[in-house]
Amino acid sequence: MPEYQSKIDESLKATKDDIISFIQTLVQSPSLANDEGHVQNIIFEKLNQLGLATKKVPVHFDAIQDHPAFCDDGFSPDTRTNVVGHWKNGQGRSLILNGHVDVVPTGAEALWDESPWSGSVKDGRIYGRGSCDMKAGLASGIFAIQVLQEIGFKPNGNVMVQSVVGEESGGCGTLTNIVKGYHGDGAVILEPTSLKMSPIQSGALTFRLTIPGRATHAAMRWDGVSAIEKFNRIHQSILDLEKHRHQSFEVQYYESPDRVAPINIGTIKGGEWHSTVPESVIAEGRFGVFPGETAQDARDAFESHIQNISNKDTWLKNNPPVIEWFEGQFESGQTLVDHPLIQTLTDSFVQTVGDAPILEGVTYGSDLRLFTNHAQIPAVLFGPGDVRLAHAANEFVEIEEVLTCINIMANMIINWCGGSIE
Repeated sequence: MPEYQSKIDESLKATKDDIISFIQTLVQSPSLANDEGHVQNIIFEKLNQLGLATKKVPVHFDAIQDHPAFCDDGFSPDTRTNVVGHWKNGQGRSLILNGHVDVVPTGAEALWDESPWSGSVKDGRIYGRGSCDMKAGLASGIFAIQVLQEIGFKPNGNVMVQSVVGEESGGCGTLTNIVKGYHGDGAVILEPTSLKMSPIQSGALTFRLTIPGRATHAAMRWDGVSAIEKFNRIHQSILDLEKHRHQSFEVQYYESPDRVAPINIGTIKGGEWHSTVPESVIAEGRFGVFPGETAQDARDAFESHIQNISNKDTWLKNNPPVIEWFEGQFESGQTLVDHPLIQTLTDSFVQTVGDAPILEGVTYGSDLRLFTNHAQIPAVLFGPGDVRLAHAANEFVEIEEVLTCINIMANMIINWCGGSIE
């Protein structure tokens, strides 16, 4: 509400150093998949300090493995933990603020200007793995609550912070919360969207493609069949398939209509010896799912394509490639753009910034689809940071963008849950 804005601005200004320090602490606490325990303890203590009813929620695969959205990410089935905190006063609308603490590997440290875990501050930016994706976003939700508490505001509903694990590899953390019954009237997932509103996400399905060949001595290569050469043919056809699929789907709210559901080969392993015709290639990648397309329809489309292209090759027709679907199987998901959650976040953005936000779908999979598809909770991706920096060396987040996000989320809590200053 407008009458609260000056108080929020003053509180945010006074809290700026604490915000930066807290994000630095999170970044300086490595939290690769299966090793999130330390950073979750930091989150737990922070929520306790704010007086939230806080609980650690164990993530056990045996409790979620029969769920249709379950992805076995190959990590521990029973040692990881979510943190959930409730700020509840009254019976008004509830809001989930969701963020993941697991981060991707750093890659070669020589590519970084400083340690990937430095959390250093330079030129108005916080650097380090997880700064952008998405510890600054999670911190934004937490400090929106702190700022409101400092001005004496109490919500007329439940604001629930969900700090989850396993998002990068399939979503076991958020799925656990859903299966255990943690529910809300809406959810903001504080992923790095550059403060664009993203109620629509494409899906992404991880696949492994094994292409057979026939080995022989390289000096007699004409008597063998090179699996690498066969892969080259298939790979080119996959690029053609990607283009054809984008021509077949009509999708709104994406910056580039030809970049909605990309198909990417991420790893290739082929051959055993430089002087031997390679007898196999194993390629792993991700297959994009269009909004509104089911994951099974996407799998069927890929499998049908590989079969059709193989049938045009004498060797592959008799020795067909094998497709396996494994690890992350991210469905697409979406919330209607005219839903009250989206309208309220739009109003909160305008109230804070003065201009209307950009509404744009994202091309990556996220936990949004778990809320929309399996919990019937409207959800939107919204947070500080440029996703193009997320998995790169020298990852960073702009401090001013974090502060703006906190301001917007404070107004979102007021506008969505209601409440008053006491």
